[in-house]
Amino acid sequence: MTMIKYLLAAIVANLIMTGATMSQDLENTLYLDSTHGRIIIEMFPDHAPQHVSRIKELTRQGFYDGLTFHRVIEGFMAQTGDPQGNGTGGSGQNLPAEFNDMPHLRGTVAMARAGHPDSADSQFFICFEPAFHLDGQYTVWGRVVSGMEFVDQLKRGEGPGFTDPDQILKMQVAADAQTNEPAE
Repeated sequence: MTMIKYLLAAIVANLIMTGATMSQDLENTLYLDSTHGRIIIEMFPDHAPQHVSRIKELTRQGFYDGLTFHRVIEGFMAQTGDPQGNGTGGSGQNLPAEFNDMPHLRGTVAMARAGHPDSADSQFFICFEPAFHLDGQYTVWGRVVSGMEFVDQLKRGEGPGFTDPDQILKMQVAADAQTNEPAE
């Protein structure tokens, strides 16, 4: 019964998100130019207003430009947003949790956090596959609507032995973008 519930939630969420991409809101869209290509993320301000606001603020400050995907686990997720590059850093401003009913599907973008629910800062992750065990425990604030093939190409690894990870070359709020061409 639980699997049916998750499948129905996934179908509904996909329908909602697909509808949202038909009328793209550039103020709530991110262009994440990775080492492999442009990843377009539709943000959900109705589901996580404080997180979306903070992500846009940090993006506009250029905070994410040049940061690495420091934790990339096959079949699970790719994590970024740490200026230290090792999973211990952030922007210095924790956010209160905004857990919502959005499921962790392939392409879901959610905030990483430490043990405390209100410890999310600047780090976020993109799911490679559904991760329903995370539902209700991490703030989902967006979904990849284009460029998932570039997420799939990110170099796998984590920890001290992870050398030469892929990067965010540039991240922009689409409304601010000078061009629709990816950074080189």
